[in-house]
Amino acid sequence: MKNWLLSGLLFLMVTTAFSQGKITGTITDGQGSLPGANVAIKGTKTGVSADFDGKFSINTTVNSGELVISFLGFEPKTVKFSVAEGTTKNLGTIVLTSNSNELSEIVVVGRGIIDLAKGRKTAIAVSTIKAEEIQAKIGSSDVIQALVNTPSVYVAGQAGGYGDSRISVRGFAQDNTAFLLNGQPINGMEDGRMYWSNWSGMSDIANIIQIQRGLGSSKLAISSVGGTVNFVTKATDKKQGGFASFGQANDNYFKSTIAYNTGMSKSGWGTSVLFSHWQGDGYNDGTKGQGQNYFISIGYKANDKHSFNFILTGAPQTHDQNYGKKLSDFEKYGRKYNNNWGTLNGEYLSAVGNYYHKPVANLNWDFNISDKSSLSTVLYASWGRGGSVGTVGSIKRTATDNVDFDATVAANLASTTGAATGALRNSVNNHAWYGLVTNFKTELTEDIDFNMGLDLRTYKGTHFRQLTNLLGADYYLDKYNVNIPNNKIYETNTNNAWAVLSNTASVENRYSWDYDETISYGGFFSQIEYAKDNVSAFFQGAVSNQSHERFDRYAYLPADAKSEKVNNVGYNVKAGGSYKIGGNGSFYVNAGYYSRQPYHDNIYLNYGNEVNPLTKNEKVVGLEAGYSFKSKFLSGSVNAYRTSWKDRVTTSSNEVDNDLQYTTNEGVEQLHSGLELDFVAKPFSRLDISGFASVGDYHYVGDAVKTVRDSDRNILSSSKVDVDGGKVGDAAQVTLGLGFKYEIATRFSIDADWRNYEKLYANVGSVKNNVELPSYDLVDAGLSYKMLTGKDKKRSVVFRININNLFNEIYVSELTTNIATNAGDVTINGLNANNKGYYGFGTTWNASMRFNF
Repeated sequence: MKNWLLSGLLFLMVTTAFSQGKITGTITDGQGSLPGANVAIKGTKTGVSADFDGKFSINTTVNSGELVISFLGFEPKTVKFSVAEGTTKNLGTIVLTSNSNELSEIVVVGRGIIDLAKGRKTAIAVSTIKAEEIQAKIGSSDVIQALVNTPSVYVAGQAGGYGDSRISVRGFAQDNTAFLLNGQPINGMEDGRMYWSNWSGMSDIANIIQIQRGLGSSKLAISSVGGTVNFVTKATDKKQGGFASFGQANDNYFKSTIAYNTGMSKSGWGTSVLFSHWQGDGYNDGTKGQGQNYFISIGYKANDKHSFNFILTGAPQTHDQNYGKKLSDFEKYGRKYNNNWGTLNGEYLSAVGNYYHKPVANLNWDFNISDKSSLSTVLYASWGRGGSVGTVGSIKRTATDNVDFDATVAANLASTTGAATGALRNSVNNHAWYGLVTNFKTELTEDIDFNMGLDLRTYKGTHFRQLTNLLGADYYLDKYNVNIPNNKIYETNTNNAWAVLSNTASVENRYSWDYDETISYGGFFSQIEYAKDNVSAFFQGAVSNQSHERFDRYAYLPADAKSEKVNNVGYNVKAGGSYKIGGNGSFYVNAGYYSRQPYHDNIYLNYGNEVNPLTKNEKVVGLEAGYSFKSKFLSGSVNAYRTSWKDRVTTSSNEVDNDLQYTTNEGVEQLHSGLELDFVAKPFSRLDISGFASVGDYHYVGDAVKTVRDSDRNILSSSKVDVDGGKVGDAAQVTLGLGFKYEIATRFSIDADWRNYEKLYANVGSVKNNVELPSYDLVDAGLSYKMLTGKDKKRSVVFRININNLFNEIYVSELTTNIATNAGDVTINGLNANNKGYYGFGTTWNASMRFNF
């Protein structure tokens, strides 16, 4: 009996070992083959690689199971199979989805509006950061810190305080880089600038961030000279669940977040909500901050044709600030020195800061008209309330130049008139902004897609100054309001970021300035794209009209309060093509021309109603070419670009005798050119390596008209200056980076990133002779561990630790002056000690724990 059993078992084992079937298929990304893609039978050591055409053939000793298909830069895919003994099963074409643009967890976000590079068949220079990396590496930094490991990007300004970072792309500041939120333009309508303190919650709600350097794939008539940054937020999640997270960092920083998703009901409804709170003392002295972030998303899928998603989000915050100081002051008092704060009755109080609350709402509608046509629309609104904190009159100083509030109060109390000799104020910048973007897409033929749409916006900004603390005085005397001579102001207002939604000064209690700026915008855009076999080509065009008007209640009598209405027409055209070489490489060439309208703040002279005669459309010509490559172990790209920009306006600011001065240069021409390289490699399963390099030449051409104004916008000087050959500042013209992520054990990994910055010049606008800052290196490192919990192991706890500037590099991150070094001058780090600027942060850390349920 035993022999029969042993013989039977042996027979079954031999039969199983030698019974075979074959599985075949082709792996693509939806556009072309993926040569070298890995194909493995789950639970076994059997695996093969796809050939040059993406085809594979794998033998199996089991009749059914699952194939696991993976390729660098794409989401792994599991495909079930069943095959009879001695037969071949063809699984057909298997399409992998790029993990850099994965949106599978989103119900609706306006797919036809959001211009992700994935939607374009013709290549562009692009980098994408997913939510997982954003949440892991941001910590207490501004969200744009997530982009530092990409070519031609420089982030500065964070030393000013929470939310004060700035980003430049290919040497162009953020007012000349387009930023989009779910397809909605969010650059300031008046000046194109971005204030990241208004978006402090973006790291919580961003699903991906994609930076398209240069011409990009955006079809809108927007200011994408340096590039386009797309923030795609979370929307209503398909799955029920949520998370709670807690984080701590240096300088008493703390953050807590909670989020929950109801999941999708059988009737097609779902809701996702998130709320967070953060606070900290700031790295530099006197830069405390605190704020919240809220996010509500309601999704509804009516049927296969119609989907809707409503999002409401906001990030009310207040933070104290630091201005650039002389390097000699930092040498004397320490690199964290800030003299903008003091104490009042023993309590901490800052004289400089920012507060803002900007609720943003958008409603997305996706309409699948047919298999070939679709319509996507986003209707949006934002209501900004807040401004900057500062002083008015004479504020007393201590022996170390810090603010002496108690002495200022004593001086006010000693005043025989009761009028304030010094007080605290807010410069208020409120706005209401409404817009609509709609895009229709159709397949004209199997090889040709066509898009067209509208971009409509209306904006009203209200700007004035109000008092927040009279510091013991009875009132403040304002002598300059032409409609209320010698106005005595007794009222004070708050800078609480929640209360400012309703609490602002009445017209009679505003001082220094009080005016409205109204802007209307209408644009039409279209794109046609051809793709067949290895060739693709596109053409984009857009035309827009901007209408500007100004109404001043302070500096003009009622008869002259309304300015002349100014209309400007602008347009852009972009075209390009690409050619695939085999299945793993492609070349592209793109070109574009912009006739871009000037910003509102450059149209009216000296913040008055007089129209600036020097203002004209700015002219931009962009050329770029590149090559991209992808294989089993390596993917990368090389890009070259040249951008010429004429008739533009540059601005910069500098503190002089505790007062900000603004310098404006008009009629400026810039020329930016360079080379970029980036790559990702996976030499073996547990190790990812990434790197980038960029070498650029950014300089000014010809002459410019230079105007200097004080903080009250009075002209101090105006002249024509030669700026030919001068280096563009505030953007490192050479950047290098290398990083890795190594999985030490299952769900336990270590990562590090090294960056080098060279050819960085002072941020002083267009000048002929600029000061070069010393080059510097930074190393950031982190540890991650994910622990599975619960009986089904579907819950998890994620731990993360980051250390930034691991080796405590001492470096000057920016200068706001360009004082040359001469023989006998006192120098610090090779720079004239009288130069003003900031030191970058030393070693900082943050740690977080996130429970997913």
